[in-house]
Amino acid sequence: MLFSKLLLPTLKDAPQEAEVISHKLMLRAGMIRRVASGIYTWLPLGLKVLRKIETIVREEMDSSGAQEVLMPMVQPKELWEETNRWEKMGPELLRIQDRHNRDFCLGPTHEEVITDLIRNNVKSYKELPLNIYQIQTKFRDEVRPRYGVMRGREFLMKDSYSFNEDEACLQETYLTMRDTYKKIIERIGLDYKIVAADSGAIGGDASEEFHVLAETGEDTIAISDDSEYAINTELLLKEGEDIASLEGKPSPDGKGVIQIKKGIEVGHIFQLGKVYAEDMKANVLNKEGKASTLFMGCYGIGISRLVAAAIEQNNDEKGILWPHCIAPFDINIIAIGYGKDQKIADASIKLYSELKDMGYEVLLDDRKDGYGTKMKDSELIGIPLNLIIGKRFIETNEIELKSRNGDSSTNDISNIKTILDFYK
Repeated sequence: MLFSKLLLPTLKDAPQEAEVISHKLMLRAGMIRRVASGIYTWLPLGLKVLRKIETIVREEMDSSGAQEVLMPMVQPKELWEETNRWEKMGPELLRIQDRHNRDFCLGPTHEEVITDLIRNNVKSYKELPLNIYQIQTKFRDEVRPRYGVMRGREFLMKDSYSFNEDEACLQETYLTMRDTYKKIIERIGLDYKIVAADSGAIGGDASEEFHVLAETGEDTIAISDDSEYAINTELLLKEGEDIASLEGKPSPDGKGVIQIKKGIEVGHIFQLGKVYAEDMKANVLNKEGKASTLFMGCYGIGISRLVAAAIEQNNDEKGILWPHCIAPFDINIIAIGYGKDQKIADASIKLYSELKDMGYEVLLDDRKDGYGTKMKDSELIGIPLNLIIGKRFIETNEIELKSRNGDSSTNDISNIKTILDFYK
């Protein structure tokens, strides 16, 4: 992609509305623009990152044996009345009417729709277990949208729902999804904790949250410094414990001591049991030929929120430090004197084509701006590696390589493949 052709409206300073670093940097780096409170347009750079995370999520879900569908965002009132959630959800559920005065809502989640699909199309235990997922836009009418896409009203989410013959089968599927979420977050390269949590409005027998650790996180979690023990302090408060008194105390699992951390919830998995299946009469015939209520699980991971969480963990005073697997581009060619020296322009275009043929995603900065402006923009948007072509190339056939983490070297352009293999 040529920088001069890319819709990339970078900003020197973030608007006053931006409170946390990810919101500031996503606005400054030209990734998103606000349309209304909690609602954003994703620009090309931001969308590239969003799609890369979506691809990782889809690959891991497919690998787990889950099957993808696409359910409607607009859902009828009648289904939500079956589970008594039409009123229970309160103002967070955005209700609308069509031209015939029929009631609908914009889906914040899809338990009712998927349960209706399964009860009408799956009849026997022999068709189980099933784990069905989608990657879909959700809408929750947050009372106070903030932090950019981290706490927006409209967001992109992967939600999946498992249908099982019995509790043991549900537990097996739940653990598979737990492991799948670990793989997703670890592929992205984020520091995280799995946290015992309150099931909230979704309900069910048990649930766990996946928290990316960050000082700007909205949730407070108590974790052991020497084990996997972690719990959302909201759950502790319901049980009457004093959070301040927990610091430095021995962990309940006997390993290490408790530390209080901030986390960004990026995923939540639930063992629903029969909660929705009983209300909606979702049954199959069991081995004895009798109607048996299904056991359900549901599993959500915020794809747009993962973009913000990745930035919260990977930034410095210059801008974003993307993990390589989700960076919008692998390489930026900074051509100094592109419009003045034909040799530099030709060499830049040739290198650009060669790198693309090698499978890299490449940005060629062909603007008339000087080195300082080009490098500042590249550091702001977080491209992992810069290849700088200027006077040195004309004189010695050398280019400078500068990684986003600060490493740099000068090398002969003919050795480019060997050099890139080293940096990779």
